[in-house]
Amino acid sequence: MSSQPNTSRRNFLKQSLLAGGGLLIGFKLYGAGLAPAGEIENAALAAGSVDFNSFLSIATDGTVTIFSPNPEIGQNIKTSFPMIVAEELDVDWSRVKVVQAALDSSKYERQVTGGSGAIPHSWKRLREAGATARQMLMEAAAKRLKVPVGELSTQNSLVMHKASGRQLGYGELAADAAKLPAPANVKLKDPKDFKLIGKAINNVDNGDIITGKPLYGIDFYREGMLTAMVQRPPAFGMKVKSVDAAAAKAMPGIVDVVRFDDKVAVVGKSTWQVMKARKALKVVYEKGAALESSTDHDRLFKELLDSKEASVRRQDGDVEAAFKRAAKVVKSEYQCPFLPHSPLEPMNFFAHVRADGVELVGPTQTPDRARGVAAQITGIAPEKITVEMTRMGGAFGRRLMADYVEEAVQVSKLAKAPVKVIWTREDDMTGGNYRPAVRYRFEAALDASGNMIGYKLRGVGINAGNPTREHNFPSGSVENLLIDSVEHQSPITTAPWRAPITNFLAFAEQSFIDEVAQAAGKDPVQFRLELMEKAKKSPVGNIGYDIDRMQTVTRMAAEKAGWGKKQGVHQGFSVYYSHRSYVAQVGEVALEGGKPVLKKIYAVSDCGQVVNLSGARQQVIGGIVDGLGHAMYGNMTFREGAPEQQNFNNYRLIRLKEVPEVEIHFVDNGIEPTGLGEPALPPTGAAVANAIFKATSKRMYNQPFLEQDAMKGLSQ
Repeated sequence: MSSQPNTSRRNFLKQSLLAGGGLLIGFKLYGAGLAPAGEIENAALAAGSVDFNSFLSIATDGTVTIFSPNPEIGQNIKTSFPMIVAEELDVDWSRVKVVQAALDSSKYERQVTGGSGAIPHSWKRLREAGATARQMLMEAAAKRLKVPVGELSTQNSLVMHKASGRQLGYGELAADAAKLPAPANVKLKDPKDFKLIGKAINNVDNGDIITGKPLYGIDFYREGMLTAMVQRPPAFGMKVKSVDAAAAKAMPGIVDVVRFDDKVAVVGKSTWQVMKARKALKVVYEKGAALESSTDHDRLFKELLDSKEASVRRQDGDVEAAFKRAAKVVKSEYQCPFLPHSPLEPMNFFAHVRADGVELVGPTQTPDRARGVAAQITGIAPEKITVEMTRMGGAFGRRLMADYVEEAVQVSKLAKAPVKVIWTREDDMTGGNYRPAVRYRFEAALDASGNMIGYKLRGVGINAGNPTREHNFPSGSVENLLIDSVEHQSPITTAPWRAPITNFLAFAEQSFIDEVAQAAGKDPVQFRLELMEKAKKSPVGNIGYDIDRMQTVTRMAAEKAGWGKKQGVHQGFSVYYSHRSYVAQVGEVALEGGKPVLKKIYAVSDCGQVVNLSGARQQVIGGIVDGLGHAMYGNMTFREGAPEQQNFNNYRLIRLKEVPEVEIHFVDNGIEPTGLGEPALPPTGAAVANAIFKATSKRMYNQPFLEQDAMKGLSQ
């Protein structure tokens, strides 16, 4: 298996033709059907001018190449896509190559990385593409061997006629197969016959990553390009009043200093020269909007929780009556701070604005958005703007935004040169789009038997939109329920952060459910299962989750962890549904020297069919580490609009020694894949917090945990 980064489709097709023809099948990853064989042949001759969304090619030497349209962010899509095709094709995996496709909205409907949606959207189309190629190869072999197609089988890039012992390689058949019409319908494999899907397969880029080959945006270099760094306002709510760039322009290697919006860019020949010159800029700022501090946000949260202006998201039954007749009421509030995305690779992008078009190259989760901002800035038609995608060194939602792309386009346009904009770590942390800060108030009404008869949730957020998920558990299991929200608009920019909204909502909900179970005198796992069963038998209103799947992961996690049966450890439970998948976790904490120490996390995931076991395991572990680290340590605070944390010296990340043992299990239920990039993160915080409570009798109501009174003196 090998991978080709950002290879031109046109050059690749020409090269394939020169190599002696072969089979080229176009398939729509997100659209409908396959193109006629004649159209495919013309597509090859025209070097990519036919309306396809992606291509599967088989060369005469047996090499199979797949153009992968979705941006690779570390979610393993560049490996999983070809695995799906190769499974149905019955190809020798070592003969498969993957090529990252450029943006082409005429061929692809969803060139996006986000929402754990790539595999769910592509699963069937990819399988059909592989199965179609396999059928055409068998028909070509049947003609050559003069036998019925029904007597043939395929394995490891070979078409075999077992009765006579004859066999032909895919490469030998490619040219003949290309002349055949594509079948309208193909039979897909029964999952029980999968040989590749579900196995652990190495990432196709591993070799290049380990040997340091230039895969990432920050590696990109174009002869003659300039480098730029942008000076942004030091606080959200400030704007540029005046700029004195004389000293910066006089420094070695500096080509230009340009201003746009409330930003000033220094353009030069090297990163170091530009970085030094940026420090010589003399920029005067003035207040343009309210300069908010974290203390302001704490005050605002309290006011919004008592506001009369809430937007009702869901209302079932008579909530007030239920609380009036309650034998016991449980009420708690949970708060989380802003968080930066903190990808290992800071923001960067290359742009070359010309009179006849724009060339864009870099790491983006949304290449079409990058093209859109370039078209808006330059006035150049989108079809004259190309976007090549590099691999991304992390993103977690940050590269869904296009502000850094916009900067590259603006600077290239003003400097009249090809330019690569690079951010420093401080730029990345202080000029980013953050996870919104949110506070929740929960209330539960219990009857004399410990049954939950009323439930309230109010979510208040800063630029969070709707910070609730009103159709998630426990909605549907409580007769009387009210969920509403209030939002505060702030100049501090926010954006999706891995598992948007649910990354903290899950912690708050699952921590509160534990607290209610305690008040009801019930086991936390059994309490959840009782609520689920109630929603299953007599649901109240619409339910946005699959109760059977949630029950399955709940029971399986409790079983795998030996829930309630262990000595020497204190267990906490959490289960959550997000992005179409279900994950249940059990955290185990031991007291060592009076301090709670997280020893292990059990995770059971139902994401449907696992495509690549290796990639799936890494997604679960990555989500857990991300969720644990930010719940324990992450905190972004502001003073008069300025971020107080600027680098990792004062923004705490989880350390290797703090990562516990993780035991991973997957539910095999035979359904199609439902996504896994985000669902393992949301349940983690509550599994750990509930275990800490079991060990210390102290609950975590706010994140980060280490800054809460309950943890002081317990852990460092």
